[in-house]
Amino acid sequence: MTRPGFVLDVDERTPPLLVHEGEGFRLQRFPLGTQVVYPPDPLPGIRDVPGAIREALLHPQGSEPLPELLHPGMRLTIAFDDISLPLPPMVQPDIRQRVIEQVLEMAARKGVEDVKIVVANSLHRRMTPSEIKRAVGERVFRSFWPGDLSNHDAEDPNGLTHVGVTDRGEDVEISRRAAESDLLVYVNINLVAMDGGHKSVPVGLGSYRSLKHHHNVHTMLNSRSYMDPPSSALHGSAARMGRLLADHLKVFTVETTLNGETFPSRFGFLNKREWEWSVKDQAMFLAAKRANDRAPSGIRREIFRRIEAPYGVTGVNAGETEAVHERTLENLHRQQVVEVNGQADVLVVGLPYICPYNVNSIMNPILVQCLGLGYFFNLYRGKPLVRPGGPMILFHPVPWEFHQVHHPSYVDFFDEVLAETTDPSALEAKYEQQYATDPWYVHLYRNSYAYHGVHPFYMWYWGAHAMDYLGDVIFVGADRKAVSRMGFRTASTFADAMEMASETVGGSPRTTYFHAPPIMLADVR
Repeated sequence: MTRPGFVLDVDERTPPLLVHEGEGFRLQRFPLGTQVVYPPDPLPGIRDVPGAIREALLHPQGSEPLPELLHPGMRLTIAFDDISLPLPPMVQPDIRQRVIEQVLEMAARKGVEDVKIVVANSLHRRMTPSEIKRAVGERVFRSFWPGDLSNHDAEDPNGLTHVGVTDRGEDVEISRRAAESDLLVYVNINLVAMDGGHKSVPVGLGSYRSLKHHHNVHTMLNSRSYMDPPSSALHGSAARMGRLLADHLKVFTVETTLNGETFPSRFGFLNKREWEWSVKDQAMFLAAKRANDRAPSGIRREIFRRIEAPYGVTGVNAGETEAVHERTLENLHRQQVVEVNGQADVLVVGLPYICPYNVNSIMNPILVQCLGLGYFFNLYRGKPLVRPGGPMILFHPVPWEFHQVHHPSYVDFFDEVLAETTDPSALEAKYEQQYATDPWYVHLYRNSYAYHGVHPFYMWYWGAHAMDYLGDVIFVGADRKAVSRMGFRTASTFADAMEMASETVGGSPRTTYFHAPPIMLADVR
């Protein structure tokens, strides 16, 4: 039986604990009495994944079997999650490839010829051909790219259609091809509870006109936890949009879940609890740390970019969106929920390098802020791990320079907008529309591999509620100038950070270290 997550109280016998810090990691001693929250062990993966996919497609939830929805002469569109999921990328074959291949086989047997496949990249950067090929597999890529397999373009005036307006006045505008299809099959990886459900189609295939209704400061401030949909105004808005779409478009949702097997065998010690490290694990840690510390930044980045997670697939569910998502959330909670007794005075988190999502690196101050404060929201029922006004300590080098060339809106946001204000509401009011409609940013989004001009704003808004709730955010080992630009503070060492935190919580605070990844959700009682 898989061991559940648990909370360790640090005592004299507790060894130094692993802490991620960007493209590296360290062993760190924590004060006596620190609560350390560990994720559950990985659940066993499904042995017969193709069989599980077939079963889901033939016996869906709240829908006719997929073959009964397919017929000659119809327009079939298949959409799938982009490179932002999963993090890190999974060992091939990607589960999306396996699902798409079976959907295409069923469609071929039914004589369906008009088939398009779309990357649901929303306002994210476009996926490169090699990234798409890796996600869908050689056979699908060779058969459909580039004419019938493409990235969604949220700025194509001829490629979008306005479906309607919700009862809250929210515009629903999505891909014209998807909206005018007889059937849209959405293939998803639900890495966390924030993903999936009605958030998939209206967001993944949406436009700025739609997304601005829920990716805004007001909505984020009223979302107590992005991982607890009932507590999230973001999910409430997406659900209204999704239900409106369901009245106009037949959507067949396929959602998959993965276990917590985040790191490959050569980094296997990262998946284990420190006191269970074997002699081999200790040697692997020392060798990896020594090599990582000595390597130039470019080589370190390339090593982490090549990490592929040996995830096991824990569930495949298909059919009507809400019925499917209910089962998906049950699977995620089985893998990720950890009970934690009470709130802390200080919350500590290490920030890992986890993906090639940012083309070249996640060494980008705004994405670091989003990821770091995002851990504040890894909650099952919306109750934070730290008390109101408490400080959060984050381990990450946070460089001043940007290690990418494709995202000028990010660079300009950091250099110009944050230099004037870090207040989410103020920068939203003054700058968002300018960046969202700037012709150069739009051109780069559509024709290069750049994020949409509004994307850095949305990443900043992700942290709005956390910034409003927390009393202090302190980065350990970061570039002081970069962190100051973001409105936070810097400490050279963890001891210094704890001393800075004592200014608001006193000299003997109750401290919680959220030992992630692997991903987990804290159920704070």
